[in-house]
Amino acid sequence: MARALAARGSAVELTYLRLTGEPDPLIPSEYGTARAATADAVVEAITAAGGRAIAVEADLGDATVVARLFDRAEAELGPVDILVNNASGWRQDTFAPREADRFGRALAPLTPASIDANLGVDARAAALLIAELARRHIARGANWGRIVGMTSSGPEGFPEEASYGAAKAAQSHYTMTAAAELAPHGITANIVHPPVTDTGWITDEVREFVARDRDHTHVASPDEVAEVVAWLCSDA
Repeated sequence: MARALAARGSAVELTYLRLTGEPDPLIPSEYGTARAATADAVVEAITAAGGRAIAVEADLGDATVVARLFDRAEAELGPVDILVNNASGWRQDTFAPREADRFGRALAPLTPASIDANLGVDARAAALLIAELARRHIARGANWGRIVGMTSSGPEGFPEEASYGAAKAAQSHYTMTAAAELAPHGITANIVHPPVTDTGWITDEVREFVARDRDHTHVASPDEVAEVVAWLCSDA
């Protein structure tokens, strides 16, 4: 997404958070390596192509980082016109007494910690970022802005990822409220619900599940999803 927006002329501030932990034998090892990395490679790719980008490591579970992210972007890149809420505090939890999900991944019961991990990033941080963009946008009298959120959840719930699904549903509602409330200020707000997307965690078992499940169409690439987000951030 950062590369796609930069290629269209946007200066981009990326946030990232290095995550480490016990490797999951059911997930490709490259995925764990990517989750533990910085965003330097993305910044380098953008600048090598003639774009402008900076990266900031930030735990969006900490509500105090929101204003600092905007301050940094404004100081180094200029006013923020586009917000893409793509971060996730994903942690599996369940109401059912099962130790593993349908793919064999470890499951844990729903707890205050699992709720907070998901809602703190996917819902609260997303809402606070929207609010900060709106406040600064209106204060400077701007008349063009774009907000895009990413969801995986629908009204049918999200079995085996209960708090994650609830957090994504909350983000959808925050974003749709922003669409209605901020339209008079020239801001559009949309939610993208992509197919299962291969950011490195897809296994043969997941591909087989997608192929036989009636609610899924195909496994998408990150570039496919990025094109949709870039279009929603355009004048079109």
